[in-house]
Amino acid sequence: MTALNVVPFVSVDNMMRLVHAVGIEALLVRLAAAIAEDFSRWEAFHKTPRIAAHSAEGVIELMPTSDGTTYGFKYVNGHPKNAADGRQTVTAFGVLADVGSGYPVLVTEMTLLTALRTAATSALAARHLARPGSQTMALIGNGAQAEFQALAFRALLGIEALRLHDIDPAATEKCRRNLARFGFAITACASTADAVRGADIVTTVTADKRNAVILGDNLVGEGMHVNAVGGDCPGKTELAPEILRRAGIFVEYEPQTRIEGEIQQLAPDYPVTELWRVLSGQAPGRRDAREVTVFDSVGFAIEDFSALRTVRALLAERPFYENLDLLADPDDPRDLFGMLLRAGPPRLAA
Repeated sequence: MTALNVVPFVSVDNMMRLVHAVGIEALLVRLAAAIAEDFSRWEAFHKTPRIAAHSAEGVIELMPTSDGTTYGFKYVNGHPKNAADGRQTVTAFGVLADVGSGYPVLVTEMTLLTALRTAATSALAARHLARPGSQTMALIGNGAQAEFQALAFRALLGIEALRLHDIDPAATEKCRRNLARFGFAITACASTADAVRGADIVTTVTADKRNAVILGDNLVGEGMHVNAVGGDCPGKTELAPEILRRAGIFVEYEPQTRIEGEIQQLAPDYPVTELWRVLSGQAPGRRDAREVTVFDSVGFAIEDFSALRTVRALLAERPFYENLDLLADPDDPRDLFGMLLRAGPPRLAA
């Protein structure tokens, strides 16, 4: 019988062991399949825009959801200035719990897991939105998320050629170096314009917390798919609004994306399609080879739920976790105080 005080905990070290045991690309494929499955049962989930606390330095968010049987949430921050202090821009951890008892069943790091699920979601969307036979992707922004995006697009779409650009050449060199062992044909580009030339797919994944035109309208040709990942909070965008007005736009959860995504630049009633409707066959994805498509991705809690349940299932096969003494478990559930007293030092008689 499992001790009621114990919850499986996946540390960063164990998450890395788990990823390598499964294989990075194999795990990305498995995550994409779980996300597709959960998006296809969209109506089973409780949905709400994430709960955000914004400051001048960044944002701290909680991302909760439940399918009625299992509950999950993620704590995540976004602080672009952290890199100057040697810290991650984004860090995260997550919890999965049993709705019936309210007891947690998993606690895990989610900094690595968020990077993996974000890339898996991007590639899953592109399978339905990019032109069939796409081979080349431009990666604009070569920071912490870039390599994950590249591997997900190869695993799910067969992308083999990458064109890299970042305003920091050191970031591009880091990305090129990390991906060199995976056999991509990689071109480091001096500008965004150079990077998008000849690309079938353009992924923008920059970190600055401001409105910016990372990708201008004149750079997006017919038939291109734009995977806009970097915009994820009010006042932070990457695409020229003219791109959006001539594209088919696809989002995760419209009420959240209206607040945080590229479409915050458009009228509140501008038409968009939620991705779950495409995955469940209720709406078309790309309509023809000439259409410009945009996946306005801000990240949504159901994706984290999918990632959490995937990790929990994998732990049954590969037990890379520690037992975390997290929950009080008195012999008598009504005697919590008695448990506390019994744990104290012995008292001398008066």
